Amino acid sequence: MSGKKPNKAKRKDKTPKGPLSARELALEAVVRIERDGAFANLLVPSMLDKSELETRDRGFVTELVYGSTRMKRPCDYLFDRFIADPPPVEARAALRLGVYQLVFLGTPPHAAVNDTVGATPHKYRGLVNAVLRKVIDAPVTYPTDAIRLSYPDWLYDQLVDQFGTEQAHELMASMNQPAAVVERDDGYRQDTSSQMVASLLSGDRIADICAAPGGKSTAMAGSAGLVAASDRRMSRARLIESNVARLSLDNVTTVIADGRHLPYRPGSFDAVLVDAPCTGLGALRRRADARWRIGADDAARLADLQVELMLAASELVRVGGEVLYSVCTITDAESLGVAEQLAVEAPELEPFTDFPEGWEPHGVGARLLPDAENDGMAAIRYRKRN
Repeated sequence: MSGKKPNKAKRKDKTPKGPLSARELALEAVVRIERDGAFANLLVPSMLDKSELETRDRGFVTELVYGSTRMKRPCDYLFDRFIADPPPVEARAALRLGVYQLVFLGTPPHAAVNDTVGATPHKYRGLVNAVLRKVIDAPVTYPTDAIRLSYPDWLYDQLVDQFGTEQAHELMASMNQPAAVVERDDGYRQDTSSQMVASLLSGDRIADICAAPGGKSTAMAGSAGLVAASDRRMSRARLIESNVARLSLDNVTTVIADGRHLPYRPGSFDAVLVDAPCTGLGALRRRADARWRIGADDAARLADLQVELMLAASELVRVGGEVLYSVCTITDAESLGVAEQLAVEAPELEPFTDFPEGWEPHGVGARLLPDAENDGMAAIRYRKRN
């Protein structure tokens, strides 16, 4: 006999694991967002659908993942003070979840620490436990407002430059809150600001050339004879088809095509909606990880694409018809900057400033600023002249 003792660790690893707890699932999600670049708004619903969690725990997972991802900068600052070397991604994710519970959810310290440590892989539990207990005893202070509000420095500076410090802080704080769930009369869930955009456009034949997932197309279908909804990706076009089918609409068609190269005759539509791809800087509350993915140069790059889509829309609309440009952002590069380019490249598109109550005039268009009910939106209405 060798005299060696049985390897208990290996035997333990072979023990079948039960369903993940809420904190374990949240930890796995944060790790995948950090390590693999997963999108929170796609990952979390998928993981929850496969889980055995009850409704209350599912809501807790969503809050933990979305909230800690939004507020990752202050969370990381509060625990990084007590760590000499960058921790592995699993430990960092656990620390972030623990700090988020302690500082932003107000979870009792014993529950936040003990339950988070219990959800952490064994080899990191000592580190996570020790650091979280130091966070409990330390003052909650931040060296900069960008860290406190959890925004990249470049974005913080840009918003302060455009809106001034006080208003910029209000807007950034607003976008740190969870998004409100709003349901239309037909049962479709769509934020109020998107409904306000869709209500700006009417006509018998409408083209929605960046339509997925179909919220605005289906909203406009109630007053239109035909809505031709298109998106360049098959997976996104299927989202439109699914929503059209669920709402039992027979006047919405779906086409898979790039909005710059659509298979329609010139002048074949009364109105065209260009709800253009954008930085999404007015809807950060809905995409928890977006502020960490967007770069300082992205707005200018996307503005070029937005102009191309508007030039294509000008070809599609008849003389006298309308083109509506909209983006869920609040920076000038993707609103007033696009309008300046169109004034040169598409002089046949004449802006008009007829906006209903609730919209704030902004240059040749109007905007909605983020608040408790609305995401940030910019819109410009055009009429095609001879």
